[in-house]
This record gives sequence, structure tokens and C-alpha cells, in this order.
Amino acid sequence: MFLKKILLIILSLFLISCSDPSASHKAVAPVAFEKSDECHLCGMAIEKFAGPKGEAFENRDGTMKKFCSTMDLMSWYLQPENQANVSAIYVHDMSKVPWDQPDDKHLIHAQEAFFVLGSSQKGSMGPALASFGEKQQAQDFAKQYGGQLLHFNEITMDRLHPIQD
Repeated sequence: MFLKKILLIILSLFLISCSDPSASHKAVAPVAFEKSDECHLCGMAIEKFAGPKGEAFENRDGTMKKFCSTMDLMSWYLQPENQANVSAIYVHDMSKVPWDQPDDKHLIHAQEAFFVLGSSQKGSMGPALASFGEKQQAQDFAKQYGGQLLHFNEITMDRLHPIQD
């Protein structure tokens, strides 16, 4: 009987050690932006500016970081120490909201979004990284305002901030 208890404890510890730590994190839903929110990266007031905004939730403590633009969001996220620590990232679906006043009811998972970089539309800090829920909507935007169509995994720091000669 004692041997069975020891064996059961060892088996339980083994199974716990084999579990996926990310599976223990609860799914998080996007949170509306408020007038008092400031950008985690640059400190600017988020609500004052046009264009898509974003937010990220950290794994380690569930902290939410809000950003005045998708450019700032991705500049922060692309840092190696942040990529491994994020449970969810949300951006505005700009096909469903006015550019000047994005509606927080239309936040989508950034990893599933399509982006247009280098358009004539401006965000809080100048160049915008426009985000869309559907590829066709992003293509239509790029046709009207210019820019390069990218999927989430194609966005790099070099693309966001090219070195100028």
C-alpha cells in the first residue's frame, strides 16, 4: 500500500512537469481604451490620436500594456524579452472603424490580422501600421493609400524602422 502511494506521487509529479505552462493561462479579452491611458512605450495620451492602437497582455503577471499606435505596440513586442512573455495582443480592425476614432468594440487578435506599412495615413507618431481583420480589406486600403501588405509574422524591427542612409 505504501509503495502504491509513492508510485502515485511520482507519477503525479511527472505529469505536472510535462504539462504545457502556457496552457495554464486563461484567455484574456481586449479592454477598452480610456481617456487616462498612456502609451506604455512613449508615454503619450492614447485617446488623443488617430489610427489603430493596440494592447498586449503579459504571461508572467497578466499585466496589460496599452499603446498609442500599432507601430509602438510592435516596436515593443519585437523585443526578444517581450515576445516570449505575451499571452495576447489586440489591434483595431480599421476596416470597421473610422481612422480618426477607432472603436474598441472592434479589437482583433494581432496574430490573425493583416497590416499595411508605409501608407499615407498617419498615426500618433507619424507613420502608421494599419491593421485589418481580412486580407482583402488590407489590400483595398493599400491600393487607396499606398503601403506594403504584411501578415503579423512578417513584421520585423527592420521593416518598422529602416536605417536611413
